[in-house]
Amino acid sequence: MRTVLIVDDSAAFRTAARALLEAEQWIVVGESADGRSALRAIARVRPHVVLVDIGLPDIDGFELAQEIARSEGKPRVVLCSTRPERVIRQRLAAAPVEGFIAKDELSGARLRELLAATG
Repeated sequence: MRTVLIVDDSAAFRTAARALLEAEQWIVVGESADGRSALRAIARVRPHVVLVDIGLPDIDGFELAQEIARSEGKPRVVLCSTRPERVIRQRLAAAPVEGFIAKDELSGARLRELLAATG
């Protein structure tokens, strides 16, 4: 089983993402509404994967990914957003992340597929 931490400032999205992922055998070990609380949660719950919204209230998802890459344990980071991938493609290519999933395409299967493709 894979564990995931969901980081998004929208409580409604966190609830929906939790339901989608848990329905497909993911174990959601926590939720965070901003980057700073996500870093504390990562240290506490040690997820395999962190699903990070790009638009967070304190730091953006790209900055958070940089901080996670320097953290102990280094969970795999997948960014998500309502923005189309083409808008962020250049920043995405330079980020220490496994990839990107549009929020309207999120599923446990899609997450597993992305992680398998990136090793």
